Amino acid sequence: MSEVKSGPIINVKQVSKTFDNGTTGLKNINLTVNKGEFLVIVGLSGAGKSTLMRSLNHLHQVTSGEIEIDGQSISSAKGNQLRHLRREEAMIFQNFNLVKQSTVLRNVLAGRLGYYPTWRSSLGLFKDVDKQRAFKALDRVGLLDKVYQRVDQLSGGQQQRVAVARAFVQNPKIVLADEPTASLDPKTAHLVMDDLQRMNQELGKTVVANLHSVELAREYATRIVGLRAGKLVYDEPISHVTDEGLADIYNGQSAVGEK
Repeated sequence: MSEVKSGPIINVKQVSKTFDNGTTGLKNINLTVNKGEFLVIVGLSGAGKSTLMRSLNHLHQVTSGEIEIDGQSISSAKGNQLRHLRREEAMIFQNFNLVKQSTVLRNVLAGRLGYYPTWRSSLGLFKDVDKQRAFKALDRVGLLDKVYQRVDQLSGGQQQRVAVARAFVQNPKIVLADEPTASLDPKTAHLVMDDLQRMNQELGKTVVANLHSVELAREYATRIVGLRAGKLVYDEPISHVTDEGLADIYNGQSAVGEK
C-alpha cells in the first residue's frame, strides 16, 4: 500500500443531518480523513453511509456542524466557491450517473465541466488537451476501444468503469465512491476497486468509498470506519482491523464510545 501523506484533507465536525420527513441520517459525526488515505465506510443499509458521502460534496445540506475540504468549508459554500470545491471532489455513483444516450467520450469529458464556462461545455467545445486526457483515462480502465460507442450499449461493469474514467479526467484531490460495486459481479467489482486503488497509490488521490462488502473493504482500505444508525461506531487503520471489530459494527457494539 502507498504511504499516506500527512495532513487532513476532509474534516467533518459535529455533523448531523435530519431529513424533511424527520428521519435522522447522521448524528454528531466527527471524522478526519488525511491526504492519501483509502478510507472505506461500512455498515448496514440505512446506516447513513450514502448520506455522509453526499454531505461531503454538498449534495446534502447538513442540518448542523461543518465539513471542510482542504481547509475550506463546503457546508456554507455557494456559487463559484462551491463550484470550485466540487471540482476537487469526483463522485462515482452506484447507478453510474451517465448520459446513456451519449458516447463514452462525451461522458468521460463531463469530468472537465467544472473547468469550463457553461456556454462552452453545453456546446461540447472541449479542448484537445482534455480529449487527450479522456483517451488516456479510458486506456487506464481498459475501454479505449469503446471511445465512440454509446454508453447504453455497454455492460454495467463497463459503464461503471466509464464513470471511473470520468473521475480520472476530473483530476480531483478526492474521489468519493458511493457503493461503486453494489450492482457488479465479483470479478468486475475487483476491476473497479483496482482502478480506485491505482488512483490512490499511483496518482496520490484520497479515496473515500462506501462498500457493502467487508471482504473488499479489508482488501483495499488503508482505514475502515463503521456507521450504525447514523453514528460513527468504528474507526481503525487496516493494521488494527479484526473480524470481531467488524462484526461489532453490525451487531450493536461500538469501538469508539457511543453516547
